[in-house]
Amino acid sequence: MYRIRIVDASDDDIVDSLCELHRLTFLNSAAMPQFEVGAWWLAYHGDVAIAFAGVVPSTHVSNGGYFSRVGVLQRHWGRGLQRRLMRAIEARGRRMGWDSIVSDTTDNPVSANNFIQAGYRLFAPKTPWAWAHTLYWRKRLR
Repeated sequence: MYRIRIVDASDDDIVDSLCELHRLTFLNSAAMPQFEVGAWWLAYHGDVAIAFAGVVPSTHVSNGGYFSRVGVLQRHWGRGLQRRLMRAIEARGRRMGWDSIVSDTTDNPVSANNFIQAGYRLFAPKTPWAWAHTLYWRKRLR
């Protein structure tokens, strides 16, 4: 089975795991996140980290979080891990008193469908922060 836990990104071994998962899931398509910012989770299959996700305070909406990254190793796709990580992030946002979580997807229909299934809705930000063809997602937490 799989288990998900919030991790301490000041721990060098944890950061190594996060970096390795990022490299394996994003290849060279996205910059390495600043893992010392925000909150980060790892999903494990046995003792092996196989997925990760993070949330940072949003600079795009007031009183909200930005679901900054999620990556799942391909051999573990289709097991609902992205949505489970989303729920962990949403629970953290509620505890923080945030009004919403926002994120974006570009050329990724699987992630877009996961956002839809998790109750996120498309929205048009006042100031778009990504590519011209990016989809912007928001889930109200209150």
